[in-house]
Amino acid sequence: MALLNFKKRDTGPAQSATTEMQALLQGYSIEVMPRTASKIDDFRALLPAGTRVYVAHIDGTPIDDMVATAKRLNAQGFPVMPHFPARIIKDKDMLADWIARYQGEADVKQALLLAGGVVTPQGDFHSSMQLLETGLFDRAGFTHLHVAGHPEGNKDIDPDGSTKNVFEALDWKQKFSTRTDAQMALATQFAFEAKPIIAWADSLKQAGIDLPIHIGIAGPAKLQTLIKFAIACGVGPSLKVLQKRAMDVSKLLLPYEPTDVLSELAAHKAKNPDFNITNVHFFPLGGIKTNAAWAINNGGASTAPAKDQV
Repeated sequence: MALLNFKKRDTGPAQSATTEMQALLQGYSIEVMPRTASKIDDFRALLPAGTRVYVAHIDGTPIDDMVATAKRLNAQGFPVMPHFPARIIKDKDMLADWIARYQGEADVKQALLLAGGVVTPQGDFHSSMQLLETGLFDRAGFTHLHVAGHPEGNKDIDPDGSTKNVFEALDWKQKFSTRTDAQMALATQFAFEAKPIIAWADSLKQAGIDLPIHIGIAGPAKLQTLIKFAIACGVGPSLKVLQKRAMDVSKLLLPYEPTDVLSELAAHKAKNPDFNITNVHFFPLGGIKTNAAWAINNGGASTAPAKDQV
């Protein structure tokens, strides 16, 4: 993942730091991989103190690299939430070993549980629900357990294009949340259009699912990069936002920024304080530095880097 260098935005004044946007960006989280994290000398120069950092576990990434990245982030003062992809975890013993290593070496107390991107399970697990059912996270005293959300559906779970299986799984996770001492939330795939996100969030509440939603948002990136990732990740209806932008010659060469979608979500939340989207979760597809710079320029004092808050 290339780190883009938009120097004017790195040092310039806030572009859209409205009160509503600042409120929405407070307590945002960000996702990294060991490879991308290794390019950052000190996350305290980019992220606010206490920022939750998810560490994505891509199939083929050694657990040693995952734990080392978590250890480094924890040492810099950031709570770490590594991915536990069910379909690449061979059995309960491997899961227990990962948990023990993350806790023993990196003081990890949080986890994102998901099925994972591989089609064929490599062992006993194929869903996040099976990981939760082992009881290992509760016994280890994890304080936060997040599970995946899909604002635009998931063809892997519902091949017919419906949301039936997705909602059944969410109902199970809602009920599980009453049986665990850990705080649970939904961390979602990224989307580019606010109205479908709002409609999806409202539909969850109507179905009795009140888990807090940490909405996935793609950070600033080249348009070609975003379209590539959106197709690979199965982003659905809101992909048309990028396709429409690609047809506008005046915007084709400009980097995409999430200002429009977040401004609309922020305004909606300001008018509806009980809106169940509570946090923003960034996918820094155009680079961690670029994403952090955008958040700093748009989020007010709460998004200032940790080094500037001392």
